[in-house]
Amino acid sequence: MARELTPGEIQEADIVDLAHDGRGVARVGGKAVFIDGALPGERVRFRVIKRRRQMDEAGLVEVLIASPDRVVPACRHFGICGGCSLQHLSAEAQIKAKERQLLENLQRIGRVSPGRVLAPVRGPQWAYRRRARLGVKYVHKKGRVLAGFREREKPYLADIQRCEVLLDPLATLPRDLAALVETLDIREQIPQVEVAAGDSETALVFRVLVAPEPPDMERIAAFGARQGVQIFLQTGGLDTVRPLDADYPPLTYAVDSGRVVIEFGPVDFIQVNREINVSMVGAALELLDPRSGDAMLDLFCGLGNFTLPLAQRALRVVGVEGDSTLVAKAQVNAARNGVCNAAFFKENLFEPTQFGPWANERYDLVLLDPPRAGASALLTRMAHWRPRRVVYISCHPGSLARDAEILVHHQGFQLTCAGVMDMFPHTTHVESIAAFECPT
Repeated sequence: MARELTPGEIQEADIVDLAHDGRGVARVGGKAVFIDGALPGERVRFRVIKRRRQMDEAGLVEVLIASPDRVVPACRHFGICGGCSLQHLSAEAQIKAKERQLLENLQRIGRVSPGRVLAPVRGPQWAYRRRARLGVKYVHKKGRVLAGFREREKPYLADIQRCEVLLDPLATLPRDLAALVETLDIREQIPQVEVAAGDSETALVFRVLVAPEPPDMERIAAFGARQGVQIFLQTGGLDTVRPLDADYPPLTYAVDSGRVVIEFGPVDFIQVNREINVSMVGAALELLDPRSGDAMLDLFCGLGNFTLPLAQRALRVVGVEGDSTLVAKAQVNAARNGVCNAAFFKENLFEPTQFGPWANERYDLVLLDPPRAGASALLTRMAHWRPRRVVYISCHPGSLARDAEILVHHQGFQLTCAGVMDMFPHTTHVESIAAFECPT
């Protein structure tokens, strides 16, 4: 019979696994104990914090025998800030853990294994993040403003001065924003600031609950000038985002060796990691291997991140997206890049019975880039499209594995390859890419 641990009791155990959320897993009396900060291969002392029927949660007290993969975190706020949870694990071990999670999900949930495992798509480990949403709060007890990310497992903002994963020019943004907001009359009416960086321009979007008066507007504008960033104010929903200066140059980024330039707005969805996005587009093109006479379908196409590079190589491409604003911007991006063989449609891709005429056509190749929920709802249409190849970009290995099970065991495709992409180093987020082929 498993011995129940008493909350607060200090125990010793060996760490045998790494959970999907980055905690070390021990087994005490047959019961799993999830220990924050512990790594596989370590012997640790820990204190139980919460007892549950199936597992216990614990905090790390002391590492008695350290893993060879343990490293010193580069950020002094690690362990407090909830933005990263794996800085104490070496970069190589992080990517191996994510690859293992992907393959285990494919096997356990999807009952499939890839024909080959792709080499991980790697990029910079630090200063990689070009998009972020920073919380802002005037804390009366401290008598000052905090700006940054939430504390780990807590609703409070972490008191941080610098973020090591934001792009270099933005690393001190938490400190700089806090200093600015403290000078504003509406310092208690700014709950968040979003940052979005293109290849040459950067924008900050201040969410304001009340419109700033002229003195505050002047302070905010002066901050933008000092920082070299564009300033936008958001007074309500996303449709209320407005620039302080109507003459700001557009935010853009390039893919496909600079042949395609994507224009985007400061609150539009773009991939967080610039270098990985460039490599990801390249990997998708290589796996799809389009021919000049191919008809292609890009589902969840967004701004045209994949659609426009694909259009350079195929006869025609159809991009489908659920957000009408993104569809309109994808059309603008097609014109900007001189692409005439791409058509874009607004469609709720989770309601396949309502699809328009585009869904009745045939496609040689299909690209899927769904949100965390995956794409299972629309996979019934794959039997009609019957592409020779499907490439699936995933931000959640569980939904990819579920959809792989449908494609392989119900649609007759083969999972030829799969691999991870290091989109979010030092976090537990797993981004991956997989290719499926239809046997001829």
